[in-house]
Amino acid sequence: MLTVRLTKRDPRAQIPAYQTAGAAGFDLAILDDTVVAPHAHALLRTGLGIGLPADHLLHVYPRSSLFPKHGLLLANGVGVVDPDYAGEDDEVLISVWNTRDVEVRLAGGTRVAQGIIFPRPRVQWVVADATGATRGGFGSTGR
Repeated sequence: MLTVRLTKRDPRAQIPAYQTAGAAGFDLAILDDTVVAPHAHALLRTGLGIGLPADHLLHVYPRSSLFPKHGLLLANGVGVVDPDYAGEDDEVLISVWNTRDVEVRLAGGTRVAQGIIFPRPRVQWVVADATGATRGGFGSTGR
């Protein structure tokens, strides 16, 4: 079990929670009632600061219901929270894009994303000549 420091930047912030015993990710809820304009971007507050161990990072993914129910996508695909994003005012934000032609309303407390914490290996690059034959590009293994 990994222990992670969590700071509530706002008393309304919800502690992230695994919804089932087998869940890979813990849900992240938004703090405020929010309206996302048609075809617009919004940063949604969680009210949480996360103090990750120095050798870990947090990935933020959309919940599977985010697009079917609300027409929202994570604007950055996958959010990445680095272990040094742990300052006094650093807060986990969820960046969303409204794909719809109408505004999307979300109530404060809505679980819109899920987080998974991973070990963060550090790599050392070694410049070398290529090995092996060229395999092709995108989609080269099938049609």
